[in-house]
Amino acid sequence: MAYKIGILGATGAVGQELIRLLHERNFPIAELRLLASARSAGKTQTYQDKSWTIQEATVDSFDGLDVCIFSAGASQSKLFGEAAAKRGCIVIDNSSAFRMDEDVPLVVPEINPDAAFAHKGIIANPNCSTIITLMGLYPLHQAFGLKSIIASTYQAVSGSGAGGIVELEQQTRAWAEGGEMKQEVYPHQIAFNLLPHVDAFLEDGYTKEEMKMLNEGRKIMSLPQLKVTCTCVRVPVFRAHCISVSAEFERPASVAAAREAIRKFPGVELVDDPAHATYPMPLDYSEKIDCGVGRIREDHVFNNGLALWVTGDQVWKGAALNAIQIAELLHAKGGLNS
Repeated sequence: MAYKIGILGATGAVGQELIRLLHERNFPIAELRLLASARSAGKTQTYQDKSWTIQEATVDSFDGLDVCIFSAGASQSKLFGEAAAKRGCIVIDNSSAFRMDEDVPLVVPEINPDAAFAHKGIIANPNCSTIITLMGLYPLHQAFGLKSIIASTYQAVSGSGAGGIVELEQQTRAWAEGGEMKQEVYPHQIAFNLLPHVDAFLEDGYTKEEMKMLNEGRKIMSLPQLKVTCTCVRVPVFRAHCISVSAEFERPASVAAAREAIRKFPGVELVDDPAHATYPMPLDYSEKIDCGVGRIREDHVFNNGLALWVTGDQVWKGAALNAIQIAELLHAKGGLNS
């Protein structure tokens, strides 16, 4: 069975990776419909020996599609999501528009695959940092029972889209050549700097990005009492996010048992040999399917606590890949329209 697939936001960084990964993973495609804003309509998108003409997204664009992956921002998702679903198109949405809607499942296929089949036309992709963090934490939750998290994220500029990448490149080149460092995407220079500021600040001093770790983590793992404190930091790295986590568990948690749980869990790999300077790093996890977990050690603050380091490609597992894995899950179990 092959499907009619749409991509809303096809010209963006995630949209381009969606095209690539759909083909590299041999997803059964009968038609690929690329949708974007009016200013991109008529342009050509290519991958290897194939090319497509970008279409302007309208309400009628979703007629006849079996599934459409949205990656054009929350405003576009709110504009078109329900309309697409009403036309029989399953929406896999990569924005924040529907994540906390109680009628919309929030899915990481390795963690809560059954939730995907409870959809009413829309399935939400979690936030990139949440996905990568939980890929390292969920196998430990299965082993020991997760109670609380203190996390600090180290988020690559590609999490801001193509503009973040361009700004870091420009500033780095300007620094080397003695030129002007332009600041358009970020409120401060990002080259050779760290910004403890990802997304908008809320009244309590946390950012929206930091609260996603709490709210989305509770929903995905069905842990309504989970406690989370998170600080999100933008770092001058092009691709792949890293998260430092201290986690408290219900039951005694040993390093040896934690490593074994990571080894057995799909989608992650144990990279944990500090004596030989071996641990997950962004350079090693850019354009990589699995997430890496390392630096596992006993936490000196929490009882039944562990500290760990998780790394993953936020454009892939944090966005495009996770969305495609949701579609693959539905396909494998007959959950896509015929």
